[in-house]
Amino acid sequence: MQIEKHKRLMPSEQVLFQEVNGEAVLLDLNSESYFGLDQVGTRIWAMLNEGVEVSEMVDLLLEEYEVDRVTLEKDVDELLANLLEAGLVQV
Repeated sequence: MQIEKHKRLMPSEQVLFQEVNGEAVLLDLNSESYFGLDQVGTRIWAMLNEGVEVSEMVDLLLEEYEVDRVTLEKDVDELLANLLEAGLVQV
């Protein structure tokens, strides 16, 4: 699923977030399911909470991590699509 670059995704109000050693654990209160995020996923979750647009998110991550734009866009899109499909975020 391709997420439109000008969209803003926000975490669902039904998701609890806890950071542990730079990584995150998410609890979906609706499904009572746990999800884990690595360091980059945790950074993306923080940007979602800040209301950062998808395109700006990629630009910020390019400054923070050594990765090429194409790979990063693909990885961010995949993570956001998975979060959206799981109901953890909303447009």
